[in-house]
Amino acid sequence: MTSSSPSARPGADWPLLPPGFQFGTSTGAYQVEGAATEDGRGPSIWDAFTARPGRVVDGSTGALGSDLYHHLDEDTALMQGLGARGHRFSISWPRIQPTGRGPANAKGLEFYDRLVDTLLAHDIAPMATLYHWDLPQSLEDDGGWLNPATVERFAEYAAIVGARLADRVEHWIPVHEPNVAATLGYAVGTHAPGRMLNLDALWASHHLLLAHGRGAIELRRAGATSVGCSNNHAPVWPATDGDADVGASKIFDALWNSMFLEPMLLGRYPADLMPLMEDLLQPGDLATIRQPLDFYGVSYHNPIKVAATDDEADLPFEQRTIVGYPLTDAGWPVVPDALREWLIIFRARYRAALPPIFITESGCAYNTDPDERGVVDDQARIAYLRLHVNAVQEAVQRGVDVRAYYARSFLDGFEWADGYTQRFGLVHVDRDSLERTPKASYHWYASLIAAQPQHV
Repeated sequence: MTSSSPSARPGADWPLLPPGFQFGTSTGAYQVEGAATEDGRGPSIWDAFTARPGRVVDGSTGALGSDLYHHLDEDTALMQGLGARGHRFSISWPRIQPTGRGPANAKGLEFYDRLVDTLLAHDIAPMATLYHWDLPQSLEDDGGWLNPATVERFAEYAAIVGARLADRVEHWIPVHEPNVAATLGYAVGTHAPGRMLNLDALWASHHLLLAHGRGAIELRRAGATSVGCSNNHAPVWPATDGDADVGASKIFDALWNSMFLEPMLLGRYPADLMPLMEDLLQPGDLATIRQPLDFYGVSYHNPIKVAATDDEADLPFEQRTIVGYPLTDAGWPVVPDALREWLIIFRARYRAALPPIFITESGCAYNTDPDERGVVDDQARIAYLRLHVNAVQEAVQRGVDVRAYYARSFLDGFEWADGYTQRFGLVHVDRDSLERTPKASYHWYASLIAAQPQHV
């Protein structure tokens, strides 16, 4: 492990958040754990998806990830070095139930026992996500999230995990980014399981929302005291001011944003989408989805620009490239002002229905490698984090109740369809040796945390 750092402090004018604001880090199980065939873990949809040629740009899999499974103590010590008060991780469903049903795998539960206890021993509050896209393959074989029975299996899984960990995990998220899981996995097929169903993927969206609700119920029964969500939100910009593009952007905004937040907060689907949802809804579904939330998690990366399509297209909208902004190495535009604006508009629109907000995921891909001194001088990531924390600070100053910011990701890992071609970590992981090297951004983030009022 290399800990040297350039003198990269960007000045003493740190963004300052209110006392008690929680800075943390995040990871996803399939991205970092590794140990894909160890200690009873079963196959997931991502194991099957990555085995298909052409699905991942570099032909890689998450079978090794960052090997956190065997580097837990080292990695937790590095988290402690940040001074971060929280860490968000996900629990691998096929590590707990190899086929997605039946009794728990004892060794799987033991691993998460150790993970939680190790975090607590280092004064790091655990935030656990039950589902971060790694559905047991056996359930996908039975229809996956298109099958309402998967919701029942998820509730059973949530009860198992809650019974074991609810006494020690501070915050819980049942389902991570259900809109991404449904859209990329079932509508357009770029993520596992790779189905291309267009609007028929709404069945998966609805069942993922039901899983959120059922999971929240089971976690509270097990004694969880803080249950929230993590929805991927993006401001949607029309490509032009023309009526067609503005209308298309409103449809896309309803499908990407409102379809997931309104059932959770208001117990209803957007009115414009109800004709699409009527065949899916069963009595009591919306009441199940609308569980009390102790926090609302916002996962933000960038805005989305949308244009109308012609009458012969399968969908009434298409995404367009956003120009005029710097890009990350993954090609994502860097638009921190859009995060501030989203938070302010979100609060204004939902006010009494909105619980405290956590930024549950915010990060960027920059592929800086160690130089000849072993230093990873990722100044672009420092600039990105600073701008986005500034955006949160400005929203708080405007009255938005934001209480946490979790940087993505703590470690470089497997980045889904991008494989290992993109690095999101504060800590560099060598793909051959698995050596950990804290980046300049790691040291900057530690200094940011140390500068906050609760540390004065």
